[in-house]
Amino acid sequence: MTIDSGFNHITVLLNEAVEALSVRADGCYLDGTFGRGGHSRLILQSLGAGGQLLGFDKDPQAIATGQALAAEDGRFVIVQRSFAELGSEVAERGLAGKVGGVLFDLGVSSPQLDDPERGFSFLNDGPLDMRMDPSRGISAAEFIASAPEEEIARVFKEYGEERFAKRMARAVVQRREIQPFTRTADLAEVLKVANPAWEKGKNPATRAFQGLRIHVNNELGDLEVGLEAALDALEVGGRLVVISFHSLEDRIVKLFMRKLAKGEQDNLPRNLPVQFKPFEPKIKLIGKAQFASDAELKANPRSRSAVMRVAEKLR
Repeated sequence: MTIDSGFNHITVLLNEAVEALSVRADGCYLDGTFGRGGHSRLILQSLGAGGQLLGFDKDPQAIATGQALAAEDGRFVIVQRSFAELGSEVAERGLAGKVGGVLFDLGVSSPQLDDPERGFSFLNDGPLDMRMDPSRGISAAEFIASAPEEEIARVFKEYGEERFAKRMARAVVQRREIQPFTRTADLAEVLKVANPAWEKGKNPATRAFQGLRIHVNNELGDLEVGLEAALDALEVGGRLVVISFHSLEDRIVKLFMRKLAKGEQDNLPRNLPVQFKPFEPKIKLIGKAQFASDAELKANPRSRSAVMRVAEKLR
């Protein structure tokens, strides 16, 4: 994630993530969230002539950057798909069970946040859109215009973790009856007025906007599907590296990895005459959750919420 007026992108946990992939010169790797290619370029530096890297992104601007990189480096290919579709892409290319490492760097990239035209930001006024791929699905404006009040409240609460979701949803619905929402600043203003308890150093519309973005892009659903697909794609000894930016994402990643490394708690009574198969872990966790260093936090405040988790496939 970034800070730069030219919508540039500073990749968070760049070296740590690529190091965690433990790149083999002749291996095949997947970058599930190409973005502006920070991680991909570093992976390519570690790959030999026989190595391969496949990048995924939904965002048309990311795809343009990826195509330029693919034109100059034959080991790299980019596809315009969500990483939730990674399974079918890997199968089509005959790579299932042959991938050395998969990297997911979740959340919105800074060029998306900083470009008002994409409608992700409540700080810069723009059309209320929020889609990673503006050619698919429904925009935030369409959702806000048509969804019932209860559904808007659920999105704010569940995905934005907004305490005042009901009150804010009511304000949105009351206002849309008079005039529909088409701009981010307009929506942000209504949310701001409806939010009775402003958190220090946080715009009162932040959580609701996060909730909308996650909903419009089906981010949590895609993540669950993508993690399963990534694990299937990996060879034994392959690494899965995931960087998340908020607690909802991190919880999904943590539970997914924990379940496969340590098994699910079974709640069966202990005296049943059943032969239990001992749990065989599918993955092992590599190290503890990692956070951005002090130096990185200074250079890029947006990295403060980043958490990286790493697992290795055992069977």
